[in-house]
Amino acid sequence: MIYLRLFFEFFKTGLFSIGGGLATLPFLYEMSDKTHWFSHADIADMIAISESTPGAIGINMSTFAGFKTAGYPGGIEATIALATPSLIIILIISGFLQKFQSSKHVQNALYGLRPASIAMITAAGLNVAKVALVNIDAFMASHKITDLFLFRAILLGIIIFAGQKLFPKIHPIAFIAFSAVVGIVFRFAGV
Repeated sequence: MIYLRLFFEFFKTGLFSIGGGLATLPFLYEMSDKTHWFSHADIADMIAISESTPGAIGINMSTFAGFKTAGYPGGIEATIALATPSLIIILIISGFLQKFQSSKHVQNALYGLRPASIAMITAAGLNVAKVALVNIDAFMASHKITDLFLFRAILLGIIIFAGQKLFPKIHPIAFIAFSAVVGIVFRFAGV
């Protein structure tokens, strides 16, 4: 039964996450809340792993989420389920490509989808920031503003952001590797 539900959830995600891999994040958060297959912290880990591995982020995240939920078969199934709607839609559209390119209705629909995609990606980014940069549970327990923010994570984020702006020729993989090393050092040091 879990495989049927897993397929349905990721098929739905693939069908409606217009705007690329990051647009899958709102669906993953909803899936997390509804099914409890993985936590919001797991989603932050999925993003980190998906961003640091080759391939499309949405596919990588679905593979990771499916694997976390139901092992190797779940990973394979979630990946196929996420990709299937796009495959079907592209096959249908490719048959009518000339008509779709010049259609005012299609152009207007695509114009309307762009802001929706940006809104979904922004919402997902804010959810990731909430998991990665703040500790609401610690704040609720102590009511101290200093317990709300994860200052080391914020500092690391600022360093990576500044590094990318100051050294645009350095490949993003170097920044990802640097972040991973810092995370390992912090965990081993108990920081």
